[in-house]
Amino acid sequence: MSLYEPTVLQFSKMLNNFEVWLDAAAEHAKSKNFDVSVLLTSRLAPDQFHLIRQVQAACDQAKSTAARLAGQDPPKHADTEVTLDELKARIATVKSYLATFTPAHFEGAEARAISLPFLPGKVMTGVNFLHEMALPNFYFHATTAYAILRHNGVALGKQHFIGGLTLADA
Repeated sequence: MSLYEPTVLQFSKMLNNFEVWLDAAAEHAKSKNFDVSVLLTSRLAPDQFHLIRQVQAACDQAKSTAARLAGQDPPKHADTEVTLDELKARIATVKSYLATFTPAHFEGAEARAISLPFLPGKVMTGVNFLHEMALPNFYFHATTAYAILRHNGVALGKQHFIGGLTLADA
């Protein structure tokens, strides 16, 4: 299997799920008569990022993982989002960027040397980078974003996290 599937396809699916979560957050805030920005600035613990930064971090991980595995530089974002609409625009921008990749971009990605800015002079192979660093980091931020919303009463369940499934008849 190419590294295209566990990056571009999975990140895109999860970013679609983020949009569902944010829509549910907006509906929850509306139904309870409070500003959705309360949820956007909520966090699980004082030393963790708030929801906005969790979404930004997940978006950054998705775009940078795909780019780095494809031997490209990822686009930069200023992390200036403060509203729900701005956050959803950030997600849409990253999904559009991911859509520019094809499986051909990932040829040889398994063995590509991926440098780690926080460990100068060290590299990981693409497959190890994906499985040991990029996917866990993406899911850490996705899970934390989801947990912030659940903790604040947003009606989300496991299926909202997992999203749609590709099924076939047995």
